[in-house]
Amino acid sequence: MSVDTHRTNTGRPLTARGRETRTRIVTAAAELMLDTGVAGTTMEDVRARAGVSSSQIYHYFADKDALVHAVIEHQDETIVGAHESMFAEIDSIDALRRWCAWIVDYQRLGGCSGGCPLGSLGVQVAEVDVDARAGVARALGRWERAIRRGYESMRARGVFDDRADTSALAMSTLAALQGGLLMAQIQRSTTALEASLDAVVRHAELLAAQSVV
Repeated sequence: MSVDTHRTNTGRPLTARGRETRTRIVTAAAELMLDTGVAGTTMEDVRARAGVSSSQIYHYFADKDALVHAVIEHQDETIVGAHESMFAEIDSIDALRRWCAWIVDYQRLGGCSGGCPLGSLGVQVAEVDVDARAGVARALGRWERAIRRGYESMRARGVFDDRADTSALAMSTLAALQGGLLMAQIQRSTTALEASLDAVVRHAELLAAQSVV
């Protein structure tokens, strides 16, 4: 799945104003899909939230499926893109611990609602839209690679030695994060999220301790 954010539904190039309108529509759809789910979001809901006409929506998106795909790419850029920047600066156990604390604080401030916007989309589309599922899978793969690069930076600085499997560590970190966010959303509590991220830090600490043996 690839969405051309610079063209209309019919393939015409977008003007600067057109890109702004398209972004407003996608942002509105992303907010609604997080609040009420993909199935619970209608094109009319998006039209009202974005403050545009129906013809404007269909000027950019052939149907709701096309809009869902655009929302997935939007969440990829906003969520995964942000975490790419964060993990580019994680080069120590303390930095990893601060990232985990930030995740918990962010969820607590939001009342633990919504979960992970990207993970939530994935769950909703996985069995009904093959292309959308693949899009979420690619975004999660990008997220995992960003985490791995952070761990590789730690290894390069001597926090871990060459025995550390940064790929497995990144995969388990993302799995712990997604599972913890789901539990936080359902239970409206950060307890499980804190426990899962604490386990990530403890694992990293054990690997760091092995590197000095």
